[in-house]
Amino acid sequence: MEFLYNVFVALHFIGWAIVLGGYLASLRSPGLYKGVFHGALTALVAGVVMVGIKEMGDFGRELDMAKIGVKLVVALVIAVLAFVAKRQGAKSSDGAVAPGLKHAIGGLTLVNILVAVFWN
Repeated sequence: MEFLYNVFVALHFIGWAIVLGGYLASLRSPGLYKGVFHGALTALVAGVVMVGIKEMGDFGRELDMAKIGVKLVVALVIAVLAFVAKRQGAKSSDGAVAPGLKHAIGGLTLVNILVAVFWN
């Protein structure tokens, strides 16, 4: 069970790396990489599965549901914004996305990472 949990931890990290990397790589372009949406969904689903596995198993540590709730809400907002950005880019001839939308995705991704690291 612990191995399966670690697989989803790796998927969760990879998903957020795709989101943050896609955002940083697209800073100088008007668009946003389509992979950002898929990375956000990967991180979101992997996070939910991680919580489920922790709840099922006895890992010796109780979960902080407030932290998980905050991270879940932020991840949902990022996924929705990435979906909107993907649709907006598809409608535009040059793939342009509103700068505020793009920066909101990047900023919220950093917030989610910082919550994971510093909230004990």
